[in-house]
Amino acid sequence: MEKVKVVFLDRDGVVNKYPGDFNYVTSVEEFQLLPNVKSALEKLTASGFKLFVVSNQAGVAKGLYSLQDLNEIDSRMVFDLGDKVRISETLYCTHRPEENCSCRKPKTGLIDEVVADLKDQGFAVDKEHSYFVGDSMIDIETGQSAGLKTILVFSGREKPQNQLHWDRIPDYKADDLSSAAQIIISS
Repeated sequence: MEKVKVVFLDRDGVVNKYPGDFNYVTSVEEFQLLPNVKSALEKLTASGFKLFVVSNQAGVAKGLYSLQDLNEIDSRMVFDLGDKVRISETLYCTHRPEENCSCRKPKTGLIDEVVADLKDQGFAVDKEHSYFVGDSMIDIETGQSAGLKTILVFSGREKPQNQLHWDRIPDYKADDLSSAAQIIISS
């Protein structure tokens, strides 16, 4: 089985502008790529990493936006990233936290789904060279639970001054996805 290097990315606060605590990106008009994200993902694609976006989007279950709205936002993201970025798949948990589904981060259901799909295609995830990049401690917990290296970016929810209160320590910290991509490529 061929080994593949994978980067799992949270969306809001990593790829696009963080909408703020308890807020959601509810429409295409609200979606805005963060600076240097496109070039960072182009470099990861060119370096042979398979890219997957994994995001909790409970706003769908809460009725704040529809699944069609989410799909339109997703299409906009892929379009804005351009032809040189290959997102293998975007996976969203649209459940409310109280539904206790297996796909809502920090559970690893969406990552497990990717790993199983890749296995069906004859690939094994090279976990030693695969990463989860997120902007929250939930993302770090998810990545660690899945056996991935973790990078916490400070372009979204989490801030460096909160480090004394963290219950988990990421493998790496970075200002943004561009800095995280440099860490990944140089490892």
